[in-house]
Amino acid sequence: MFVNSINANLRRVPKWFVYLMLLLPVPWLLYLGLTGVLGRDPIERLEHELGKLGLQLLIATLAVSPLNRFWGIKLLKFRRVLGVMTFVYISLHLLVWLVLDVQILSQIWADIVKRPYITIGMSAFLIMLPLAITSNDLSVRRLGVRWRQLHKLVYVAVILGVLHFLWLTKGFQLEPLIYAVIVIMLLALRIRRPRRRTT
Repeated sequence: MFVNSINANLRRVPKWFVYLMLLLPVPWLLYLGLTGVLGRDPIERLEHELGKLGLQLLIATLAVSPLNRFWGIKLLKFRRVLGVMTFVYISLHLLVWLVLDVQILSQIWADIVKRPYITIGMSAFLIMLPLAITSNDLSVRRLGVRWRQLHKLVYVAVILGVLHFLWLTKGFQLEPLIYAVIVIMLLALRIRRPRRRTT
């Protein structure tokens, strides 16, 4: 009964409203940065917060299917919204790093090559790029079965995203470890046990 009530309310929520709600942290973070609330290094903090929001949305995207399969919570219509907004936040995270943080083109390439956590992060972004480009009805129709196969790359992207977060974190931090545990659990839920043959 409780799940039915949740699903009934979810059906009434338009996709544009979810896009709008998920975009709200962007102007808020910019406001905090401009008013000095983000601390002594607002650019680094902004970069970090945008990347973290992107990872959280990526994990939320991964959670849609298990929520539907095991608990009957119908979030499937919002999965593409979550995926697109994941890419938006990861792109903003990358843009802040490129334009506001490093700025020098040669230094950007040097960082990608020499710093493993940046190499991993950039790899995750490049994997997500074709997923974002094909997140539309036309691509679904044209690619057919290949679309599902292509979008399984999200599993690789989320693993690389968590590794990126774990690697760049200084000292022992609980938050990235929690994300890692959640991702492992969500991926484990996708492993289907082979059906036993009945004689």
